[in-house]
Amino acid sequence: MTAEGPVPSQRLDKWLWHARFFKTRTLAARVVSEGKVRVDGAPVSKPARQISRGVTLTFSKDDRVRVIYVLGIGDRRGPAPEAQALYDDQSPAPVSVDPAARGANPRFEGGKHGTGRPTKRDRRQMDRFDGLE
Repeated sequence: MTAEGPVPSQRLDKWLWHARFFKTRTLAARVVSEGKVRVDGAPVSKPARQISRGVTLTFSKDDRVRVIYVLGIGDRRGPAPEAQALYDDQSPAPVSVDPAARGANPRFEGGKHGTGRPTKRDRRQMDRFDGLE
């Protein structure tokens, strides 16, 4: 309690859903329950954990580590601009990955011959080799 009154707080899973980090509140609760969210550096495993303005959340989302500073508590899950006003994203810049390392088709990425799906020409050559033509 402060001199102005109680500090507004909200459930962690509900805040993550309001801020549009997860499509459903159930997904947000599952991530928190699995211990994949940290509040001010401490792992949290209860979706009902109350958070308020000024805490830092750290979690993994879409192959990125997200570092989020909570600026406010939402009343509803509104449009994206309203949700983005609830936090300050302090995440590191995403790392660019080589397309060949991601598993892209090396035929189009300048990879080695003989990898990826065979072309029509390759198929005809294989059929000739097998004696089917």
